[in-house]
Amino acid sequence: MGSTSAENHGGVGRRSLIKRSAALGLASVPAMSFLSACASGGGDGQDKAKAGKKTAKNPLGVNDTAQMEFVLFDGGFGSEYAKDATEIYQKNFPKAKVKFTTTQKIQSTLQPRFNQGNPPDLIDNSGAEQMDMGVLVGKNQLADLTPLLDAPSYDDPSKKVRDTLRPGIVEMGQFDGKPVWIFYYAYTVYGVWYSQKALDALDEKYPETWDEMIKVCTKAKAKGMAGWTYAGKYPYYLPFSLYPMIGKVGGREVLDAIDNLEPNAWKHPAVKACFEAYYELYKKGFILKGTPGLDHIQSQTAWAKGNALFIPNGSWVENESANVIPKDFDLAVSAPTGLDSSDKMPFGTIWASGGEPFIVPAKAANTEGGMEQLRIMLSEASSKNFTAKVKSLTAYNGGTTGIDLTPGLKSGVAALEKAGTNVVNPRMQDWYVQLQKEKIGVSGLGEMMAGRATPAETIKKIQGFADEAAKDTSIKHYKHQ
Repeated sequence: MGSTSAENHGGVGRRSLIKRSAALGLASVPAMSFLSACASGGGDGQDKAKAGKKTAKNPLGVNDTAQMEFVLFDGGFGSEYAKDATEIYQKNFPKAKVKFTTTQKIQSTLQPRFNQGNPPDLIDNSGAEQMDMGVLVGKNQLADLTPLLDAPSYDDPSKKVRDTLRPGIVEMGQFDGKPVWIFYYAYTVYGVWYSQKALDALDEKYPETWDEMIKVCTKAKAKGMAGWTYAGKYPYYLPFSLYPMIGKVGGREVLDAIDNLEPNAWKHPAVKACFEAYYELYKKGFILKGTPGLDHIQSQTAWAKGNALFIPNGSWVENESANVIPKDFDLAVSAPTGLDSSDKMPFGTIWASGGEPFIVPAKAANTEGGMEQLRIMLSEASSKNFTAKVKSLTAYNGGTTGIDLTPGLKSGVAALEKAGTNVVNPRMQDWYVQLQKEKIGVSGLGEMMAGRATPAETIKKIQGFADEAAKDTSIKHYKHQ
């Protein structure tokens, strides 16, 4: 998800879905429209740039006179890091025209161009209008990025690009088989974010068991602070802490079964226990009043102002909320609280993975140029530039030497070190975007956390959604290998 920070979708019933979509400016872009658009196979396409000569400095054979067009999602990470990288491309290929634009409306801006067969060369496919990655892959809309991964790295020709990346990045871009369709540029730590200063003021440590969580929230409530808030309009933020909690309680295999759309996966006892734990936050009045009506920015602002102690989020929150987080906030992130000592995985089990998905369309005029732009972004200098400017790690395995790490980033690195090998990576949000956001998120978890559905009702509803997706022959299905 990366800086998937302007959000979307769904509701209970068609009327509710239309209302919510309209409120988010998506009524003119129905969720299924991109499915049908891709299914049509697109237009006749555009003329491909002739391949350039492969050299040590140009290992991908970029045409040095061809235009390179890059469309970036304008979200929590901003655009400066990418603009800086395009300037390096321009310097390396001075005869080429570089067209760089930003938008928060990826789907409505680019869907017509996919239909016409003239998409840009590189896209940061993120945000509320993120194009469904599973659909793009299933309809052969993307270029295989293996040539980029096998090319010499920007800094050290003796190393391939793939050898400079953090573990799991290549695998995340694979849907089935060896081709790599998506490159996740940011490295995101998901979890429960909080102010260490606020926690210290309660004379408490971060809770490791659910009994401890209830105790901390009770103390916070007594002092006029809600225990939790979240992006109520976009409740698919809740899985950032809920999914790894399910994995911690029941083991990785529970999350894999959910991703694989296996029958009754959502009826596992670990899911039931975790749903009931989160519902307890609502029942005991630990959720900030009005949270179901807040978007991501509003909930983050309320949290930063000290109205709530905990918020589920990704590591982009430090940059996205920089203008409202007080200097003495002492931002921190933790792996989710578990139930108790019977949990299958230890405390510290966290969700961390590639975020901010970049794609090179198969019908782009200059696919080599799009890949070369990514190769530049995976240099140590560009990686450091990103980390220094947006307070987040990149897929490049390094890039922090000499940088003064901000509190949130420092805490994220510490959380990764604590997790060790206990890192989970649910794929629902990559494989089945509509199911994850509209159905599991808004129609399921959103209704439960607003008190409009019980955990049992929510599990039954979500299992129904998953079963529908499993039987839907119009979408491509994926499984953990």
